[in-house]
Amino acid sequence: MTTLTYCKGILTPENELNELGFTTFEMFLAAYSPIVHKAACETLNHLLTVKKFNKSEWNTYLQKTYNINKRHANGIISDASGRVDSAKKCRINQINQLEAKLKSALSWLKAAEKQLADSQKFYAKKDWQHSKTGCKFPLSCSWQFKSTNWRNRKFQIHNKKRYIYQIQHHIKHLKNSSIQVFVPKDNVFIVGSKDESLGNVICQWDGDQIRFRVPYCFRVSASQTLLTARLRLLSGVG
Repeated sequence: MTTLTYCKGILTPENELNELGFTTFEMFLAAYSPIVHKAACETLNHLLTVKKFNKSEWNTYLQKTYNINKRHANGIISDASGRVDSAKKCRINQINQLEAKLKSALSWLKAAEKQLADSQKFYAKKDWQHSKTGCKFPLSCSWQFKSTNWRNRKFQIHNKKRYIYQIQHHIKHLKNSSIQVFVPKDNVFIVGSKDESLGNVICQWDGDQIRFRVPYCFRVSASQTLLTARLRLLSGVG
């Protein structure tokens, strides 16, 4: 997907700047981004609550509620849908990773407890000194730490059980809690289509100028439909 990021031009002529030091296009984006943010948040909440999403009906709702064009509404819906889908996939991946850690921890715990149990059975024998098989986890002590390897293994088992308990509750919380999606402010997302002229009828760039179709809520007159800005610095084209 091709992305185009508008950046303020270096050494912008003074006659193109207003009293605040911004161009007309920058002022437009600053005024339009709160509308996009509010519409995107409402779309996100709707996507997370309904079981079946009707894109056509919601597009019409956004047009009437925020007084924007159909293509602008498509961009908001596409942006919100992508964020919701990404959040759901991230939640699934996080649960899968935790379940893999839980499986590994349970496997280690089972092996460690069996190791101690087998060793205790071995030393419970009266003639364990003459055993031909030997002990899988022989008892030893450390003069430096004044402890035995059995006590250290029991302490490791205790910590592993706490670790397993935390992971189990974390997985349970993720499966039952609602998904939260972050929507950045000062963000305008426009989506195009391959059947549109130059790939996008809302926002077009010819290499020197960018033309942005103004939504209905910002049109002073019927003839004011396009906003043109000259780009002297362009980043994020790919």
